[in-house]
Amino acid sequence: MARHGMLLLVAAAILICAGIGLVSPNVPVRADSLAATGDLRWYRGNMHTHSHWSDGDDYLESIAAWYQKEGYQFLVFTDHNVLADRDHWVEIKKTKGKEAAFEKLKQQFPDWVDERMVDGRHEVRLRRYTEVAERFNKPGEYLLIQGEEISDKFQKYPIHMNVSNIKEVLTPRGGDSVAEVLQNNVDAAVAQRERTGQPMIIHLNHPNFGYAVRAEDLMRIIGERFFEVYNGHPGVNNSGDPQHAGAEAIWDIVLTKRLAELKLPVMFGIAVDDGHEYHNIPSRASEPGRGWVMVLAKELSATALIESLEAGRFYASSGVKLSRVDSSDEGLAVEVEAVPGEEYTIEFIGTRKGYNTQSEPVLDAKGEEIHTTRRYSADIGVVLATVKGPKAQYKMQGDEVYVRARVTSTAKHPNPSEVDEFQRAWVQPVVGPAGR
Repeated sequence: MARHGMLLLVAAAILICAGIGLVSPNVPVRADSLAATGDLRWYRGNMHTHSHWSDGDDYLESIAAWYQKEGYQFLVFTDHNVLADRDHWVEIKKTKGKEAAFEKLKQQFPDWVDERMVDGRHEVRLRRYTEVAERFNKPGEYLLIQGEEISDKFQKYPIHMNVSNIKEVLTPRGGDSVAEVLQNNVDAAVAQRERTGQPMIIHLNHPNFGYAVRAEDLMRIIGERFFEVYNGHPGVNNSGDPQHAGAEAIWDIVLTKRLAELKLPVMFGIAVDDGHEYHNIPSRASEPGRGWVMVLAKELSATALIESLEAGRFYASSGVKLSRVDSSDEGLAVEVEAVPGEEYTIEFIGTRKGYNTQSEPVLDAKGEEIHTTRRYSADIGVVLATVKGPKAQYKMQGDEVYVRARVTSTAKHPNPSEVDEFQRAWVQPVVGPAGR
């Protein structure tokens, strides 16, 4: 990618911070400009999807058709501990979608359905991933990718991780702690990638599902670079509660500790649907269309998408669309593709050198420690600057561990996972001088 200086995106009247110095011209500046120029294009995709192959209520082909119609360019199927890679007949009335989903399938694909009667049971053959991909994939326009949700646990705590572009099913590895379960499954995915040569990535799903994964568990995992900062399932507690840190707070703690203390790579945040129910939209079920990633890549292929994801050339969204993101050693700049009638607040969030490193456990009414992320200083994940408008720039002062951006629209989410949810975008962190 071409390396450019930072674009000055804000009018002089908008002062983000006072007294910010310029980077010395003798210091080399790393810069990435994320915009759809030349052969680079933004691709919209969902990386967390369930079907009748596990606990979804619709068929692979019906789900693929929905995302294609809604303007997505790629979709990863991630059923629990299974790949759609074999002949599999199911009794229609025992599927989650029952007869209603089957009738919709026949209406959409009248020449496609394999059905039979066996001892009075009306059965349908679930299509393999390869069959559905062959029917739907269109070069440069639409791409289906095989994935798996490795659904593991430690004691009562559910620990789920998605692998995108997986080649062979991965059995949950287990472990003697939450962190060990995470590390064992990451290691298994990395080993498969190295053995097969197939590009694939693993990410942590919904850390607050069952309040299972704490920041302290996630921050030390080697080989894990992605987690869901937003998940569209209403039951995964994105925002946390008074005793449990929200997903964004977990992200800031993990970023601070990994970069400033553990000397581990940056952690990226993605947004996903985690779709299970595809009928009667909108409702309060776990439905499609709530969260996605926008990936800047040279082509629509699994290899190119994964390369861009691993390089941080993407942003996460629940509705806000960005036209440009510029990041460098100097700072971070964001430009929104504004929608008429909407207003935007751009917040730059980060941690500065010299933050209070101490934390304390969260206790219940009996004074006993709760299994949750510890309470950290307000120095971690501070709002460094706030700008009202569709454009903003933050320039490094020299003491930042990292800086990321969150863009919030005045428009409500049309089908929210939580009450009164506004449409947002999450820009990936830039490592600051104190985090290198």
